[in-house]
Amino acid sequence: MRRLLPLVLLAGCATGPSLESRLAATIGQSELHVVETFGVPNRTYDTGGLRFLQYEERRQVLHQLDPYWGYPYGRFAPYRFGGPVLLTRSCDITFALKESRVQSFTARGDDCR
Repeated sequence: MRRLLPLVLLAGCATGPSLESRLAATIGQSELHVVETFGVPNRTYDTGGLRFLQYEERRQVLHQLDPYWGYPYGRFAPYRFGGPVLLTRSCDITFALKESRVQSFTARGDDCR
């Protein structure tokens, strides 16, 4: 997963291709290529002739709340006038492989960019 971190973090700063277009380049690639590129997956699961490789990324971000609006929760924030809030951001990427070739992928989370 450590190799995925630079891809996810740099994606927010880069003006290059999106995460989706970079992941789309893996379609048709071998399982070995995915592991060489992204590292050893956090999880694997085999079912129905498919193999799923899941990569997980979690990071914590400290946000200072706006005193009026309670950003990032809006004006109904539970700690409207409190100090900073520690948020956990995540991105889970799952590759579906058939016969050791990438067939599809999904990216889920609030930090997939």
